[in-house]
Amino acid sequence: MRRALISVSDKTGIIDFAEGLIERGFELISTGGTFNALKNAGLSVIEVEEVTHFPEMLDGRVKTLHPMIHGGLLAKRDNPTHMAKLKKESITPIDLVCVNLYPFKETIEKPNTIESEAIEQIDIGGPAMLRSASKNFQSVYVVVDKADYASVLIELDDEKQNHHFRRQLAAKAFRHTAAYDALIADYLTKELEVAFPEKLSLTYDFKQGMRYGENAHQSAAFYQAGIPNAFSIASAKQLHGKELSYNNIKDADAALKVVSEFKRPAVVAMKHMNPCGVGVGENIYEAWQKAFDADKTSIFGGIIALNREVNLATATDLHQLFLEIIIAPSFTDDAYDILAKKKNLRVMTLNFSQKDQADKYEYVSVLGGLLVQERDQAIDQISELKTVTEKLPTIDEKEALLFAQRIVKHVKSNAIVIATKDQTLGIGAGQMNRIGSVKIAIEQALEHGMVEPFVLASDAYFPMDDSVEYAADHGVTAIIQPGGSIKDQDSIDMANRKAIAMVFSGRRHFKH
Repeated sequence: MRRALISVSDKTGIIDFAEGLIERGFELISTGGTFNALKNAGLSVIEVEEVTHFPEMLDGRVKTLHPMIHGGLLAKRDNPTHMAKLKKESITPIDLVCVNLYPFKETIEKPNTIESEAIEQIDIGGPAMLRSASKNFQSVYVVVDKADYASVLIELDDEKQNHHFRRQLAAKAFRHTAAYDALIADYLTKELEVAFPEKLSLTYDFKQGMRYGENAHQSAAFYQAGIPNAFSIASAKQLHGKELSYNNIKDADAALKVVSEFKRPAVVAMKHMNPCGVGVGENIYEAWQKAFDADKTSIFGGIIALNREVNLATATDLHQLFLEIIIAPSFTDDAYDILAKKKNLRVMTLNFSQKDQADKYEYVSVLGGLLVQERDQAIDQISELKTVTEKLPTIDEKEALLFAQRIVKHVKSNAIVIATKDQTLGIGAGQMNRIGSVKIAIEQALEHGMVEPFVLASDAYFPMDDSVEYAADHGVTAIIQPGGSIKDQDSIDMANRKAIAMVFSGRRHFKH
């Protein structure tokens, strides 16, 4: 008779699976709560203590860490010495292990979980059994996923009992334990506030396959962090529309990062990873109007992120445009109804109250490696700005400069943003020289006419004074830049000659 060991924290489907194993000639051994569940279901099951001849101890911390268990898992069935040793020690081989681990992830996701509670949910015996069974997959089935119960039973009916199938189960088990350990390592590392540990263990869960990647010939998939961030595109709920694409996800992620900069009602229009229009207002409709007015052309086919509930007036305007995604905290019923008339438009909701809980670090893959850095934070206090020109910026200009700086750090460098205190007017992105970005941004801004104050934010310092001269000659009244160039004085002198204000933030926001 073959033997199966079952010990699961998630008991979904386990009774049916156990019954299927019994029908196929297995005897069952089990532990703790799983043993009780199987016994209460009327199934014949042997308690682990009867196998090990040793009681559970230390509040259940030690129960399966025993040669009677691991000998039965690790013995090579085609090795006469191994099998003779099992016979001598009266160890019965174990042919199948079904284990899912203590709910460590579920525990640390709960609010106000204390460290001692988390530590108690670190499984020791479970991973050890899974690793033993997986190492010996030539002879042992290892099952960690309830989604595999049916296919395992089918496989057991096949007299050939596919070696490749057992290898697949083993690989999944090792992924399972690796992810489990990664979560524990991450939890303890964050508790210690270690910024850049000598080993970086990250784990992500498969969320969905994609039709294709950045381009049609590239395959792709979407994964979500093992401990989901509540304020992320991965946690957003899609209410309507076709499946998200790879580029949709990247653009929506970028839009969320921009809109999260604002406490007031704000709307961001995003196109190709750059904002094309940002507006804030007294209400969401006013913010929307300003964002739309900022660039009525580029918004076509874009992503819209709003940080307040979408009402009917806003939805009516949005419905007139071709858009890929609209994401907001919520939609009124009539707003949703009008947007849902477009079958392909993705309508999504997200918990904006969690926006301040975003990950402290961001990760970028490179060939053979991973770059890790702190997220970029902009100065948000007027008192932190250093005026370096003879002319002082007005209060309105200072507010406009801070607004523009919040945007420019999300624009691909070289980046220039022209803005008032509540609306972008022109954005120059991704140019190989800074004066090129200045000209693009001002050209867009001039289409709006002269608006006071008409300010400029630069993501990095001006290497030449030509950008300052061009900006001043085209209506800019104040500039914010980080400073730090050996030619800073040239830019200051030019600003003084043109009688405009310039402030240094002391903080570069370059974005590759």
